[in-house]
Amino acid sequence: MATNFLKHAVTDSVRKAQEHFYGSSPRIASTPGRDALTEDEIAFVQARDSFYMATVSESGWPYIQHRGGRAGFLRVLNPQTLAFPDYRGNRQMLSTGNLAANNRVALFLMDYPQRTRLKILGHARIEDARQRPELLKQLAEPDVHGIVERLFFIEVLSFDWNCPKYITPRYTAEEIQELVGPLKQRIAELEAKLKNQNRERFISPVSFQRATLLTFVARERNSGAQSLECELN
Repeated sequence: MATNFLKHAVTDSVRKAQEHFYGSSPRIASTPGRDALTEDEIAFVQARDSFYMATVSESGWPYIQHRGGRAGFLRVLNPQTLAFPDYRGNRQMLSTGNLAANNRVALFLMDYPQRTRLKILGHARIEDARQRPELLKQLAEPDVHGIVERLFFIEVLSFDWNCPKYITPRYTAEEIQELVGPLKQRIAELEAKLKNQNRERFISPVSFQRATLLTFVARERNSGAQSLECELN
């Protein structure tokens, strides 16, 4: 929860910054142990198709990496353990190398349409997928087994939800289609209705030309009959 998250995130330097800019630093109650994800956090994690993971190098520099896959690729093994398959990439191995020296990670999970974000602190370990085929079957779909090189396991330490302030809503192609689908269907229905109304209200160009020709012929006949009648009289 937020209290446990802040207990680990708020250091003496952070407190000094809070006091400098805001005049005080809130006291944080002691909360022993690790946080367990609740149903809300579990559902949120399982719905994500990407997240950001931060590690720290031996030289002290932070490194943030994006991870993506099908929705739910970041799996919740239990309320205190997450896992995901790590796909073949650019071979830089920055996160993997950083975690060999310092196993601390920070995850940032975003729901842009709902302007919601979840932060998770934890400790990570990595398994070689080639040496753990049973875990590979558990954590990855069969069609991606060929590109999975590592398996990440994260022991959750704490988590916190952020406010929606300054989050710009963004949508995937599938989410946009879901939103505009009913509108497209309604537009198609209205266009079909309008087309039927026009068909009932107006005659076709061919029918109009035929009617005009018949009218002209009828007029000519009437004119000819009237001329003949005048001659006979």
